[in-house]
Amino acid sequence: MKRTISVIGPGLLVAATGIGAGDLATASFAGSHLGTAVLWAALAGAFLKFVANEGLARWQLATGSTLLEGVVRHFGRLSGWFFLAYLVFWTFFVASALMSACGVTLHALIPVFEDAQDGKIAFGILSSLIGVVLVLKGGYFLFSSIMQVCIGLMFVTVVATAAIVWPGTEEVLHGLFVPSIPNPEGSGLSWTVALMGGIGGTVTVLCYGYWIREAGRTGKDDLRTCRIDLAVAYAVTALFGIAMVIIGSTIEIDGRGASLLVTLSERLVESLGPAGRWIFLVGAAGAVFSSLLGVWQAVPYLFADLWGLLRGPERETTSGETRVDTRSPAYRGYLAAMALLPMAGLFRGFGEIQKFYAVVGAWFFPILALALLLLNGRSSWVGKSFRNQLPTVAALIGVLVFFAWIAWRAL
Repeated sequence: MKRTISVIGPGLLVAATGIGAGDLATASFAGSHLGTAVLWAALAGAFLKFVANEGLARWQLATGSTLLEGVVRHFGRLSGWFFLAYLVFWTFFVASALMSACGVTLHALIPVFEDAQDGKIAFGILSSLIGVVLVLKGGYFLFSSIMQVCIGLMFVTVVATAAIVWPGTEEVLHGLFVPSIPNPEGSGLSWTVALMGGIGGTVTVLCYGYWIREAGRTGKDDLRTCRIDLAVAYAVTALFGIAMVIIGSTIEIDGRGASLLVTLSERLVESLGPAGRWIFLVGAAGAVFSSLLGVWQAVPYLFADLWGLLRGPERETTSGETRVDTRSPAYRGYLAAMALLPMAGLFRGFGEIQKFYAVVGAWFFPILALALLLLNGRSSWVGKSFRNQLPTVAALIGVLVFFAWIAWRAL
């Protein structure tokens, strides 16, 4: 059992971090509007994210350097400064959205405040501060253990809820393996695209590179382990997306973001009873807090790594042993900034913050796909055996075109 967890551990962190309130809400709303006919979109979205993350792991294991190091080394420091500006902008909106999601969900679970806005603010601030303490005091292994508990809560509650409201095996299989888009001229296309694009996170996929280093995976021989790890991670991601579409397909719901999850839990009272509502909210709380904790732990890695690359001398990383110092001022300073400054977003509507987050996040995957096509496309950089093969090139071009289209639509 311990060996299995060690193999799939970093992947589960990616899954837990990437499945947040926005993803669950989007999947349930898509199910409510379009039914189980779009279950295939959750599978397709998870597959596209797998392709991108596999390419990221392949680059790092082949070269011993993170993807950010590769971008700065081969495309120049200016590209790094552009991404740093993007990262800071993205961080504010994702941190605000995660605090708001935790606040709304925890207030629904523990309604100790008369006013929902006060509950959102108080619980959002509390969640952020708890996340900081866990990251600073616990280290990687405590973080990993907590995330496994959270994803366990998510799995048991969300999948069990979907099983209870199961619409029928034939209907589910048809939705998974016979692609169709109900009402394509209306909102059908938009919700299908949102489901494919939203499932599995955006910038947080870069965190996988730092987590596999923490797990001791630094050589080319570890590629097979990473592929198994990521396959399990995105299978779990797809499963959650499918479960939320099934749940949403059984009821009519309105709203957006974390508030939609609360509305959904209230609608489930009719079919599951009061206990079902409480159990579902526990799973939703596990989902949103695991996303917050994952971002709090890993995004400062990205900043500290990039800051060191841009401000310091060029460093040799062919050994694969260069690690970000989690005690450095860059790491801890960015953690403090992202945990405190975005609290201002708690005083604005969650839907407004979520909209900006979606727009900013949409532009990341086209950039990532292009970088992977270029970096992993040269044998002189990654070696012949690790270079993109034709199926991977086709899949990455699909990622590039699809997510560029989503980004354009988001604007």
